This record gives sequence, structure tokens and C-alpha cells, in this order.
Amino acid sequence: MKTLLVANRGEIALRIMRTATALGIRTVAVHTANDRDGLHVRAADEVVEVPSYLDVDAIVAAAREVGADAIHPGYGFLSERSAFARAIEGAEGLVLVGPSADVMDKMGKKDAAREIAIAAGVPVVPSYSTDADSSTYSYPVLVKAAAGGGGKGMRIVRSQGEYAAALAAAKREALTAFGDDTILIEKYVEHGRHIEVQVFADAHGNAVHLFERDCSTQRRHQKVLEEAPAPTITEAQREVITTSAVNLAREVGYTNAGTVEFLLDSDNGEVYFLEMNTRLQVEHPVTEEVVRVRGERIDLVELQLRIADGEELGFDQADVTLAGHAIEARVYAEDSFGGFLPQAGRADLVRWASSARVDHALESGQVVSTSFDPMLGKVIAWGEDREAARANLVAALDGSAVLGLTTNLGFVRALAASDEFRDATIDTAWLDTAQVPAPSPEIPLLLAAWVDAALHSPRFADNPGDPFAPDGWRSAGPTAPTLVALEHGGELHELRVEVAASAIVGSDGVRRSVRERRLADHVAVLTIEGHDELAIVNAQAHTIEVSRHGQRFVFERPDAFGDHGPALGDGTLVAPMPGTVLDVLVAVGQQVVEGETLGAMEAMKMELALKAPFAGTVTEVNVAAGQQVALGATLIVVEPVSAG
Repeated sequence: MKTLLVANRGEIALRIMRTATALGIRTVAVHTANDRDGLHVRAADEVVEVPSYLDVDAIVAAAREVGADAIHPGYGFLSERSAFARAIEGAEGLVLVGPSADVMDKMGKKDAAREIAIAAGVPVVPSYSTDADSSTYSYPVLVKAAAGGGGKGMRIVRSQGEYAAALAAAKREALTAFGDDTILIEKYVEHGRHIEVQVFADAHGNAVHLFERDCSTQRRHQKVLEEAPAPTITEAQREVITTSAVNLAREVGYTNAGTVEFLLDSDNGEVYFLEMNTRLQVEHPVTEEVVRVRGERIDLVELQLRIADGEELGFDQADVTLAGHAIEARVYAEDSFGGFLPQAGRADLVRWASSARVDHALESGQVVSTSFDPMLGKVIAWGEDREAARANLVAALDGSAVLGLTTNLGFVRALAASDEFRDATIDTAWLDTAQVPAPSPEIPLLLAAWVDAALHSPRFADNPGDPFAPDGWRSAGPTAPTLVALEHGGELHELRVEVAASAIVGSDGVRRSVRERRLADHVAVLTIEGHDELAIVNAQAHTIEVSRHGQRFVFERPDAFGDHGPALGDGTLVAPMPGTVLDVLVAVGQQVVEGETLGAMEAMKMELALKAPFAGTVTEVNVAAGQQVALGATLIVVEPVSAG
């Protein structure tokens, strides 16, 4: 294999390219017109634009155009489309990094996969014929589409009276999503755990499992936290599912990476086959973190590429062992505490933890649209045991932040820190009924107030260099109390920041001891009432955004520029703090609109956007990028549009 085309985008495309490059394989990225600035495009050796990531003909043509030997489908998009696999098989000199089209056909339909499982001696969920009298069913039952996945075309039915409507709705949804309205009726397991087994098979008759993962923490059939190994299964249950997974792979003639999913009934301990995913999974990193082959870590993508290139596995089941525990948190662009609505916008500041593995495709300044799946990345933590892995994950999520855009970072952090997850009592239905409490804004408000007071303080104005370089904490010296007003959630908070007295007095009149430990490089560490509090902060003209425990809080300044800003009708933008000009985006004579970003400056490595107070013409630009400016220095002047 010399050239690999990756028919995907985002973090999985980057993940695949990283391994391919390490193996000396040339990489080719595909992208759509609205995704040409994606990180995966910059990472590839060559790029080709296609009309859609779902356009089979265009992607196969692109592979042939660049002389690719193989196509890796990643996950999602075309990864489990047998038509895609068949088109690649029909293109001379081109192979799919995955199973054959025939295997996809067999395992892609849940009804066909069920029959293969039975033939392989794999336990399956008790089912009912759709032709049978629904009054004979033992409720509750699960009505689900035979094609596809992701919870689409799936309904829980608790009584015969609900059955007809649920069946009709599931069929409509399945037909729309998958073009196939075939439906299965199965026993619904009320309290279950979702266990899946990673299998690999080559074209030489070798097949192994790489142990199991637990993906029970899911909402509406979408996984949120995944871990390996499964924390609650017995050795007898592990033996059943791992042996069953390998037997199923052999029965269907499987090659490459696959995942066999099972449901563990918590009420009776029975294990049932659910389906087989004929691709690499989102959660494959937790397997990579804990599995050892002859004592060494394993790269699942490398193994995929070698099998696609005709090589043998090179090891057998006795060589595979486990080491420690790993947990993965999926990071989505969604408002988890606001109805889980998808989010879009510009990620002004992105910080990923350095203490854990992070597979992502999001950086500061990147625009996130609703055109693609909302998953932005994955934070994966390893530990000697499950509790160590959980603590490491919580710490890694504390050190991660996305500001400017709402994500579920705070939600997954709260979930990972919960007693229920700690005790492994969460089943597949838990998140659909339980309430994860939203983080309180109390501590973030104090952090924002301290930062706001610091930004408007002249305490570092006499330092000729960058006084806010990330070189550790330094004393602020005696400073008069600063009054800070911040709005959050429609409520105005007025606080008095007393730096010299190491205190903040809140709107409630309560005095809290505060000591500054660090204020640099967008990181604020304060000791509040004896407890160290860390936050990632981004200050802009009108807002201060604080990420604490992964949760984003936005505090608005009623008067963004204090005494130094433009008066009504005055377009003079002055430096609201001593600092460094990062960028100037306009020139004299340029027309601007209200709210347009004209430039940016920073102090304490915190960025402040300079925005036009109204529509008009730029008449003065008195600074350049890299210039040091004093508090109150005139930066840019805008004249308003004349009447009419």
C-alpha cells in the first residue's frame, strides 16, 4: 500500500492519516466545498474536492485519479454501505479497508445478522413475528428497524394499545433514514448494559477478539461515555460474549476490524447478541489504551491497513492481554442543559487537556456548522484501575474548554464525576430518565469578576514588555477596590473586588477570601475560601467567558469599556487595558458594520476583540500588530454613517 484515500472528515480522518503517515503511506483527503478548511484537509498529502461525502462514484473516481491503492471509510458516511464496498471491489487495483460487500449485506440487516448469529451458536434476544397477533406479545417489546442504527426507527412499546402507532412510526422513520422499512419485534430489556467486543480477522483464516467495551452510558441510543474493560461483567459472561463474537466473525467470513454488540440483561444476567458494526468504532481508542499484544500497545488502524494489504494478523488469542482501564468522553456541539439542542458557531478559544489522549478536529477560530455530525472530539483517560481512570478523565475534562461555542463538556464532566458512574450503576436507559444537575455559576462569577478587575487595572502598565507572559504568579501589590458589574442569565451581579485584601464581596453582601495563584495564558487559578479553583477564560469587549469543570459560562459587561470606551456617538476605540495588539483587520477608509471585529489585543494572554460600535467609516488606525499599548491609548476611530 503506497497511497491511501480517507473517505471521511474530522477527527477520524486525522486519526487514520496519523497512522498511515507513520507507516510511510501517502494520504489523500476528500472534502466538500463547505469543508475545504477542515483540519483533515491540511493534514493530507493531497486533497480532492467531491460533491458530497456520500457520493460513491465521486469518491471512487477521486481514488483512481490520485492513484490510490486503498480507501479507508472511517466511521459514519459510507463506512457500512455495501454499495460503496462493491464499487471499490469493481475498481481494479483498489481495496477497501474493511470487510467485503457481501459481509456488509449480511451483517448490515439486523434480521439477517440474527439468523447468522443463531447459526454460529450466539445467544439472541427473544423475538416475535410481525405476522403474529400483537396481543400474544409479552410487553414491553422493542420495535426496531432491521437496517441502519443510531436509534432511528426504534420504539419502546409497553402495551398492546401503543403497538400499532409505534410500529407505523418506526416504519416511516426507517424508510426515510435507510430506504427500508423492515421491522423486528424483540423483547425489551428494561435494565441492560451495552457490551461490545472488538474483533479482528484476516484473509488467512485467523480471528481474535481484543476484549470488550462497556457503552451503557448513552442517551437515546447515542453513546456518551465508553470504557474498557467492562466494569460489571463476570468472567463467565466475558467468556460467552468474546467467544460468541469470534464465532460470529468466522461464521460470516469476516475480514478486518468489526464490533459485535451485546445486551447484558441486568435482571437475569443473560447476554444477547444485538448487531455487528462492520467498521472501526468511535470508541476504539479505549481498546487501544488497555489491550496489549505480547506486552505492547496496539494501533487498530495500523492493524486494519496491514490486513487490507494482505498481511496476516501475526498473533493469536493467547498473545492478547489487558492492562489497566480506559474511559472515553465524547465531546459534542450541543447544549446538554438546554434540551440537548445542536449548536453552531465560532469556537473562539479551544483548549484540550495535555494530561490525556485527545482525538479531535477542533482548534481556536474554527467555525462549527450544522452540516455535519456534532461530535468535535474525544477525551480518553487511562489509569491503573477504573477509579484512577475516572479521576484522570475528570481532571482532563477540567483542563479542556471550548469558548465561543456551547458544547457538552460540562455535562460529560458532571456525568463522569457522578456517584452513579463511579459505582457503575448506569444502564442504557438511565440517561433518558435521570437528571444530571447543571453546574452552578457561583464560582465562575467570582472568577470572572476577578479577571475583569485585573483587565481594567493599571497595575502592570509600567512594565515595558509583555507583563502577562505565562511565567507564574506575581503579586499585584496594593490596589484600590474595583467595582465590577456582570450580567448572567438575565440577572445583574455587582461585586467589589478587593485585591489588596484578597477578597470579593458579592451582590449578596457575602465576603469571600480570594487569593490569585495564576492569571496568564487564558488560565485563571484562584484560591477561593481555601479551595483552588481553575478556569479557562476568554475576555472580549462585551463578555467574559469562563469554562469551569468544562462548563461554559458567559458573563456580559453592561459597559464593556468602562470609563475608557466610546461615548454615545463616539467611534473612538481605546485600549481598555495595557497589553499587546494582536491583529488589525481594517484600514483607513474602510466601511464597517455595527459589531464587526476591527482588531484584537491581549493581556494576560487573554484576547479582547475590538468591535465597531456602529456602522461607519474607519478614519484612524493608530496601531499595528505586535505593538504594546498603554491603558487608554487610542487604537481605532470610526465615524458613523451620516444621516440618509
